[in-house]
Amino acid sequence: MKKLLIATVLGFGLSAAAWAKDIVDTAVAAGSFKTLVAAVQAAGLVETLKGPGPFTVFAPTDEAFAKIPKAQLDALLADKAKLTAVLTYHVVPGKVMAADVKAGKVKTVQGQELTIGTTGGVTVDNARVTATDVTASNGVIHVIDTVVMPR
Repeated sequence: MKKLLIATVLGFGLSAAAWAKDIVDTAVAAGSFKTLVAAVQAAGLVETLKGPGPFTVFAPTDEAFAKIPKAQLDALLADKAKLTAVLTYHVVPGKVMAADVKAGKVKTVQGQELTIGTTGGVTVDNARVTATDVTASNGVIHVIDTVVMPR
């Protein structure tokens, strides 16, 4: 009986580890980040965001990408260098949970700084954070309502 219990617990632990999804798989499973996932694929960043991290991703929804005029979005998706700069501007090294967010500047993977605001809700540059702490095996996603652009 003891061996069966240990085997069951170990098996469950391994299964739970297999269920943990990385940033990319978590975004795909959410269903509201189709444009973001397509952009990550077009920029060649899938393997990076599947890497060990940890990463904090401020993820714009499909509705956020829809705010960009179609011609401008198509041009961005076709320009790999610019697309990579925009996408990596949404990523901060490390795993920053909502409880740890403080107002101020934070350096992005792209190299520039995002401005975090905490008055009347959390903002990232001109985007409002609409959902927080979507955990992944290699970091966390915070959902934003606007695509933020590097300066």
